[in-house]
Amino acid sequence: MGFIEPTPIQLRAFPIVLAGKDLIGTAQTGTGKTAAFALPILTLLAKHGAFRCLVLEPTRELAAQVETAFRDYGRFTDLRASLVHGGVGYGKQREELKRGVDVLVATPGRLLDLLEQRVMTLQSVKILVLDEVDRMLDMGFLPDVRRIVEKISTDRQTLLFSATLPPEIERLAAWVLRDPELVEIGVRRSPAETVTHAVYPVAAEQKFDLLMALLERTNFDSVLIFCRTKVNADRVAHYLKHAKHAVAVLHSNRTQRERIEALDGFKSGKYEVMVATDIASRGLDIAGVSHVINYDVPEHPEDYVHRIGRTGRAQNVGDAFTLTVGTQQGPLVAPRADFGRGQHPVEPNPTNSQRRPAGPNEGKRHEEKFHFRIRPFQSPRLDSFQSLFYWRLASCV
Repeated sequence: MGFIEPTPIQLRAFPIVLAGKDLIGTAQTGTGKTAAFALPILTLLAKHGAFRCLVLEPTRELAAQVETAFRDYGRFTDLRASLVHGGVGYGKQREELKRGVDVLVATPGRLLDLLEQRVMTLQSVKILVLDEVDRMLDMGFLPDVRRIVEKISTDRQTLLFSATLPPEIERLAAWVLRDPELVEIGVRRSPAETVTHAVYPVAAEQKFDLLMALLERTNFDSVLIFCRTKVNADRVAHYLKHAKHAVAVLHSNRTQRERIEALDGFKSGKYEVMVATDIASRGLDIAGVSHVINYDVPEHPEDYVHRIGRTGRAQNVGDAFTLTVGTQQGPLVAPRADFGRGQHPVEPNPTNSQRRPAGPNEGKRHEEKFHFRIRPFQSPRLDSFQSLFYWRLASCV
């Protein structure tokens, strides 16, 4: 499967999980977190035939991704993985559960529906994984998570993964875990150090024109564009299609079939651009994303980190552009230590189409490769913003 050596979170998590201990894991996205719990869990399940594992994920896409990982990792075993989530019918999911599964990956809402219908019970669950818990908090799922946990025996192993640990999650962890080991990899709220950050102040009426200019003058492999609303995502996608770009759209109003088709098409290269809301920014494993463009400024600094986590994965370099209107920079203000390559004076590098491991010279100035004439944008209001460099688009060549 291309694994050569374990990532830092895998190296630290494997022995803890194999020892049957509870765990709290925090790590940057793209660090191999899924394998960090899936591989040792499969080892435990193969050793103890009566064990069963339940993995809770906040979204259908994440659930499908993790279930696929379990299937791939366990394909030379007799272990069965199954997936339950909303947006599709109950029939096939009921049939799968009746045949029996070793690993069930589920979203909270659909799992509670099946439990209330008495299609299944959780009495045999011995390993519980709560993944992307900060996203579950954002989506209001923690009450559902508590209801599910109450139906599982306390004689279990529990693994909790969250990019951040706000008070609500710390309280949940104290209730659900027993003497957990903490595995914390990297600085919290920090994008990968291989990502170059650039921010473009722009007038609202010129925002889409700037987006088009960036796309036209950027050598990219694939681009992920984030909008704050579903309406805006649809609007941007519509105009990009009109401009002859191959575009996919991903947000919660799309049907399950449309969402699967969008993700598969983007991963395969059928679509060069995906326009998405933040549903796509948490944990989705989309390889080869060379550029992330924040068409709308994210609401919280953590959302910026998760969005940018789609590029610069596995030590590849990436570029992140953010378009700001007026005073929208506010949510991006963060301590200097929160951002990697942004700590160094680097220009955006949109012509860098070859995704390669970052070398020792990464971070050097490469203004000569950029197709825009740019100059630093200075503002006394942004003195505390030391992690990103603001640039004003002067003119197109």
